[in-house]
Amino acid sequence: MTGDTVTAGVIGVGSMGQHHARVYNELPDTTLVGVADTDSSRAREIAVEHGVTPMSRGELLDEVDVASIAVPTRFHADIVQECIDAGVDVLVEKPFVDDHARGRELALDARAAGVTLQVGHIERFNPAIKILADIVPDLDVVSVDIDRLGPPLARETEDNVVMDLMIHDVDILLSLVDDSIESLSAIARDDRHATAQFEFAGGTVSTITASRLTQEKVRKLSITAESCRVNVDMISQTVEIHRRSLPEYIESDGDIRYRHESVVERPMIENGEPLKAELASFVEAVQNGTEPVVTAEDALDVLEVVERIEGLALAPVPEVAQP
Repeated sequence: MTGDTVTAGVIGVGSMGQHHARVYNELPDTTLVGVADTDSSRAREIAVEHGVTPMSRGELLDEVDVASIAVPTRFHADIVQECIDAGVDVLVEKPFVDDHARGRELALDARAAGVTLQVGHIERFNPAIKILADIVPDLDVVSVDIDRLGPPLARETEDNVVMDLMIHDVDILLSLVDDSIESLSAIARDDRHATAQFEFAGGTVSTITASRLTQEKVRKLSITAESCRVNVDMISQTVEIHRRSLPEYIESDGDIRYRHESVVERPMIENGEPLKAELASFVEAVQNGTEPVVTAEDALDVLEVVERIEGLALAPVPEVAQP
C-alpha cells in the first residue's frame, strides 16, 4: 500500500472516537468512509457531520483499510480480533486490553497476518514529549517527576484514575527510561487520586501522581539530571532546560543578598494536535509497512506496570477480625 491514500473508519464515536473521525477526515492521506457505534443515533449524527455513512462493524470492516477502536476496554480484544481477521490495520485506544494473555495472542495474530496494530498512547505524540525524547539520551537522569491532575470527570468511564490517567505517564516514563524497575510502591486516596514511586536498576527514581480531585488542570513533567533540569508542560507544549545556576551576592542599600540565576534554554517546538500526529503516524506505518511508534508489546509492558500499581494502591484492605 506504499504511498496510497487509505480508507478509514472509526468504531465507537463517543467522546474520543468522534475526534478520530474528524482527524481522519482532515488528514491528506486518508479518506473517512464510515463510522460504527452500538448507539445508532450517535453513529448517524457523527456520520452526517462528516458526510459519510453509518455502518455496522461488519460493513465497515469490508470497506476500510484502517480502523480506530474507541469503545470501552472490555470490548477491545474481540473487536481487534475482528479487524485482524478482516485484514484491517487497527489503532486501538488505551488501555490495549483487559487480559494480558489475550493481548499477547492478538499481538502474535496481527504479526502473522501482516496487520499493523498500534495502541493509542497519545502523549507520545505530544510535541513537547517528542522533543523530550530527543533530549533525554544525552542526559544522566537522576529523577523523573510527573503530575497529571484535574477536576472530576464530566464524562463516564469504567477505569479508575490509575488506568485512565496514570497509564499515560507510565508509558512516557518507560519510553524515556530504558531500564528495569527495581522497586515500585504506590498509595491512593481512593480511586480518584494516586501516587506511584519507582526505582530503576540504574538508580533513576520517579514519582507519578494522577488525580481527579484537583480544581486546577495540570500536565507537567520534570527531569532532574546531573547537568540540568528539564521542565515540560504538556498542555502548553513547552520545554525549558535549566542548564546551570549562577550564584552571586549582591548589595542593595547596604544589605547583602544572595541570589541564583539560571541559564534557560527553550527549544523551538512546532505545536500541534497530538491526536492528529498519532493518526498520521499510524497511517504512515501502514503505508510504509513499518513498525508503529507504540506497538502492542509496548502497550502490554505498560499495562503490566499499571496493574501492579492498581494492586498496590487500590487493593481492598482486608478486614481485621475483632477479638
